[in-house]
Amino acid sequence: MDKIRICVAGITGWTGSAVAKAIIEAPDLDLAAAVSRGAAGKDAGEAAGLGAIGVLCVGSVQESLAADWDVLIDYTKPQVVKGHTLAAIEAGRHVVVGTSGLTGEDYAEIATAAEAAGVGVVASGNFALTAALMTRFSIMAAKYIDTFEILDFAGHAKIDAPSGTARELAERMGEVQKPRLGQPLDAIIGPRELRGGTIGGVQVHSIRLPSYSASVTAEFATSGSRLSISHDAGMDASIYAEGTLFAARRVAGISGLVRGLDTLLD
Repeated sequence: MDKIRICVAGITGWTGSAVAKAIIEAPDLDLAAAVSRGAAGKDAGEAAGLGAIGVLCVGSVQESLAADWDVLIDYTKPQVVKGHTLAAIEAGRHVVVGTSGLTGEDYAEIATAAEAAGVGVVASGNFALTAALMTRFSIMAAKYIDTFEILDFAGHAKIDAPSGTARELAERMGEVQKPRLGQPLDAIIGPRELRGGTIGGVQVHSIRLPSYSASVTAEFATSGSRLSISHDAGMDASIYAEGTLFAARRVAGISGLVRGLDTLLD
């Protein structure tokens, strides 16, 4: 069986290097290209701390398109991931988006481009299996409980708020039903921002403090009971590699955009 050839954008990053390590160790995958602006011209394996692999980093996704690869895995920055994804789609390559920060409007544009090109894109705010299950269970609960909000915790240096996990969860729970508020937001006495931001009709509260790792909680409540569904990530990026490669193996069978690792589990 032919190996799936992968390009990793952001290979020197915390998650990108863990994904690259998993690709190198997988018998059915081949790390065929790598993107890192800061390590352009260097061996990709050495740049990621994995030892030499004979593949040189290039400085952009556009440059990487000269190589022969099938799937782009992107773990870069919110400011550039949309351009990377659209460039790969235009070139007829499949994409797995692990970078957070894209909006619903961005994904709508990506979906249109992918469908027109006949390629697959899998995007998930979090590729950890435990996060996928949190999303699955929260969406299930949103069908039955109409009062819910989302808490989003991360380290104080995280640039995007909310996190990709929380944004995707809010958008997808809001598609199930818009939660009922005790008071309309325009009736709030005091700073409106204290009720959080509204995404997909859902209130999301992002907290950024030192020593926190990524954590998202969907809070549900009725008049007589409460339910919390949480996902807490540790400091080991390998938890994201398994789900990312699962998506990379499935993406060629998709035409258009699929959001959420949980949608691929069954």
